This record gives sequence, C-alpha cells and structure tokens, in this order.
Amino acid sequence: MTRPLSIGLLWHGDSSGNLGVGALTLGNMELVRRAAARAGVEVEMTIFRPGDRGPSYVKDGLVARHVINGRFMVSPSGYWKALKGLDLMLDIGAGDSFADIYPDKRFAYIIATKELCLLRGVPLVFSPQTIGPFTRQPHIRLAAHVMKKAKAVFARDPLSLSAIARLAPTALRFQAIDVAFALPFTPAPKGPGTRVGINVSGLLYSGGYGGANDYGLTIDYRVFTDGLIEALLAREGVTIELITHVNTPTIPRDDDGRAADLLKERYPALVRVPAFGSPVEAKSHISGLDFLVAARMHASIAAWSSGVPVIPVSYSRKFEGLYQALDYPWLIPARGLTTEAAIEKALDAFDRRETLRTDIGRGQKAVKDGLEVYVAYLADCFRSLAR
Repeated sequence: MTRPLSIGLLWHGDSSGNLGVGALTLGNMELVRRAAARAGVEVEMTIFRPGDRGPSYVKDGLVARHVINGRFMVSPSGYWKALKGLDLMLDIGAGDSFADIYPDKRFAYIIATKELCLLRGVPLVFSPQTIGPFTRQPHIRLAAHVMKKAKAVFARDPLSLSAIARLAPTALRFQAIDVAFALPFTPAPKGPGTRVGINVSGLLYSGGYGGANDYGLTIDYRVFTDGLIEALLAREGVTIELITHVNTPTIPRDDDGRAADLLKERYPALVRVPAFGSPVEAKSHISGLDFLVAARMHASIAAWSSGVPVIPVSYSRKFEGLYQALDYPWLIPARGLTTEAAIEKALDAFDRRETLRTDIGRGQKAVKDGLEVYVAYLADCFRSLAR
C-alpha cells in the first residue's frame, strides 16, 4: 500500500467545551502517530464528532471533520458515504458514553454509529474507554453484540475489563489506560506561595441534569465545596484558583464556569481562572499548581500526569476504576462518605502533598505499560493493513 492509511476517529471531539473529550482526542491522535511511526506507515485521520460549535483546537492531523446528527446519519451522502475508504475506525465513545446511564437517545447514536461501521465492513476498534455500566435491555444485548463483532475492545481500567468479560466473553479485550495521559503540555512555573486549584463540577453543583441529586451522592457537594474553600482560605500563604474543565454556557447545569462564577461572588478572595482555549492549555496551567481538588476526571488526569498532587472527587465508577489501576488511594468517593468526612479527607491530602507526589511517581509504570499495550496493538494493526 502506497497511500496513507485512512483512520476514522469516532466519538472524538476537536472543539468541545468539555475539555475531557478534547484531551481524549488529542491524546489518541498522539498515540496513533506513535504507532504509525513504529509501523513505518503514514496515516491520515478523519474525525466524527458531536455537534460542538467552538473553534477547533486540533491544528493538524485531520483531513476531514464530520458532525454526527440525525441528518448526517440518515443521508446517503452522510455517515454511510463517509465510512467508505476508511481502513480502520477507532471509537472512543466520548470516554464514558458506552453505557446505559445516559438518555436513550444518546445510546441510540452510540450504537447506530458502531453498527453501521460494522455493516460497511470497516474494522472497528474500541479505543481505551469506560465500558458500562449496563443494567437493562435491550442495552445489554446491543452492547454485547457490537463488542463481539469489533476487532478489539480496550478498557481503560480493570472494572471495565471485567465488564467486557461478562458481557462479551468472546471479544478480543485488553486493559490499557486513559489516552489522555499522552496529552502533551508545557510545564508552568510554580508559585508564588501555595497555589491550590478547585475544579468545581457544574454538573454536581447543580445536582445533575435533573437537579435532584441524580448521581445519588452521599455528600452535599455544595456544602463540601464551600467548607473546603473556607478551610483552605484560612491557611497561611494559600491562593485558591477556580479551574473549569467543562464550559457549556448553553447547558447551564453542566457548566463549570457558571458554578465558578457563583463561588467567586461568594468568596471574592478566590482567583477565577478564565476558561481555557484547549485541553493542552488547561493541562499546562494545571501543571503549575501545588495541589488540585478535581471533580472532572480529565482535570484530575491533567494534574496527575503532570506530577501535581490531586484528590479526585468521584461520582461514577470511571474514577474508581482508573485510579485503582494506578494504585492511587487518594480519592473522595462522593457516594460513600459524609460531607464532613470528605472535607477532612481533602484537607488531609493537602497536608500530605508530598506523599501524594510519591504515589504518583509509583504509578508511572502502570501508565507507561497501559499506553504501550494500545500503541503496540495499533502498530501491528497498521502493518497488517498496509500489507
């Protein structure tokens, strides 16, 4: 084969206000490039993304961008035509959307894009992502079907790997790690003083999309955030920065910026960091912090992977699975602790920052090994396709 391999990137995002989706995209593109270099082939990438309206933060590497919506899916000149000519589809499922915890319309799109890809004869690989939970039909049956038909399924944590084994025991499955660990960044200088970041989740702050503690938290997230801020402001030499990682003004309940603005009004001493223009910009800024409390998983990954002591606030299984794989015990389970105990744990982690830093160092091998599993598979796959 003399032409470049044509690689599709399904359920990635190059302009999402959710910088976690962007971090997955840029991280996966970096790993595809590494695999291509190892295989000695050239690749060109086409992205299939949700209808995000922001400017693209992918400067090179994409030959085409397609927005997944109803018209694109049903039009003969839409998704079906765009699949023609692809050598491989890498589907990242927006990180955690291959599950039945979201609205059924979202699941229908997730499944339909996979099924049509398989019908078109394009090899489908699940890039490292959270698998499940699946608790009801027909979601369980459909999820099992597409995993069995896929060329390979990569989990980003051991809990997801177990879910694949239960749902689709014949699927070729691997445990890797979240591809956002490969996101590049420019290290930022430290200081002055002790810089603490609070990544407040607009989704948790508003009680979920429905507003009635949708995720069944046992902590009062607002009270937790207020109490933590007040305790840290009382510490000498501490500056608190409000870090946003999901900026969606059109979906106020999910918007970290809205929650950060409310906190800034209540606590004028806080530093309201402006919204970042890209995942790389966010990670670069976070790398200059001395400590981060993060309720968005990819904000926590940005800190962890740049060596910043971080305590994630976990509201879903994806947190537990990921940090279990890294043997990193510094996690606040928002379902299982009281609000007071959560504040105490966060403050204890702040006081023991050097211990957290040591634990991050210990987990680096797991990240390196997890990324290698995925890159090695892709390199082999690219060699086979090129032949």
